Amino acid sequence: MEFGAVTSCTGTTNTSPLTLPDCHWNKVLQRHYNYTGKLVDRVGLKPESIAGLFICFLIIVENLIVLMAIWKNKKLHMPMYYLLGNLTLSDLLAGFTYMLNIMLSGQNTLKLTPLQWFVREGGVFITLSASIVSLLAIAIERYFTMRNTKPYPRAKRNRMFALIAASWALSLLLGALPIMGWNCLHNLEWCSTVLPLYAKSYIFFCVFVFLSILLAIVLLYGRIFHFVKSNTQNPTCVQRKPYGHRSLKYMALLKTVTIVVGVFILCWMPLFVLLLMDFMCPVKECPVLFKADYFLGMAMFNSLINPIIYTLTSRDIRRAILKLLCRRCLMTKDGHVRNIGIRISFTKTDVNRQGLETTISSGNGITLPVKSIYPKLKLSVIA
Repeated sequence: MEFGAVTSCTGTTNTSPLTLPDCHWNKVLQRHYNYTGKLVDRVGLKPESIAGLFICFLIIVENLIVLMAIWKNKKLHMPMYYLLGNLTLSDLLAGFTYMLNIMLSGQNTLKLTPLQWFVREGGVFITLSASIVSLLAIAIERYFTMRNTKPYPRAKRNRMFALIAASWALSLLLGALPIMGWNCLHNLEWCSTVLPLYAKSYIFFCVFVFLSILLAIVLLYGRIFHFVKSNTQNPTCVQRKPYGHRSLKYMALLKTVTIVVGVFILCWMPLFVLLLMDFMCPVKECPVLFKADYFLGMAMFNSLINPIIYTLTSRDIRRAILKLLCRRCLMTKDGHVRNIGIRISFTKTDVNRQGLETTISSGNGITLPVKSIYPKLKLSVIA
């Protein structure tokens, strides 16, 4: 992030960098940004920052719609959809933290205290962690549900709440580690180029944790697909209608979540690679590290596209969103989606009600009267 240089005040202090007095706020940030080469004179928001703010607004609106649809539709009050709602909530908060990050960047960076800077960047790390850990929680819940042929609702609810609580606890812990002391305030040589107050070792640790979680997710879904496929191909299991129906339903849900995981990997992997380069590259020797905003923008796209994936791949969520957005014009009184279009029906009524007959030739000069039996075409608009 680039920002305009601000003249620091004179004097020294022995207080902690996280609790420096006002006159030393810029001195710490300016020293770190200058060391990493990110201290550039620039006033106002860059065009890509303005585009980022617009994307953040769309992220908040889209995920809020999905979250409200899940909350208002009682049919979606199931552990699987609650976990999807938790993922949606993390994406919504990601859009909000991205927006704050952009607004507090540029020339506003030097106006922050070190503690405020850690809160600003920590919010992004927390929401990122919550998104990826939520994907792991969904995978764990699906795995235990498919392995248990007789799931108990109380046990599933308890497991769901435990997974949601654990995902946020782990995310908050990862985001708070720099404030707790894992930073480079006392050693510039340890500093990251992308995030000048973060230690390179902390960046590497976070990337290692995220990649480990992604690997665990892939392995769990591999086991789940193998389990479901082997049971659906087994004649004895297919004959058990409740089990077969549940397997097909879970397979549809798994396809939705698998697409979400695949898009997550495509969107975030470039940023992970960039952070690994940040760990390995000496200071000011990798120009690509100064283009981190573009990699972060690609990662932001993941939170934007997730609600679209839910809508396109999950029929239940799609119907819930339609019910939420246009209840009166798209829903009937009994709660079903109204069919809008043209109905084509055929009836075997005689189109020649006035006694008219059609004649055909038998080929030998004799004509035979034949009563018309062509079906009547009716067009009606269903509203």
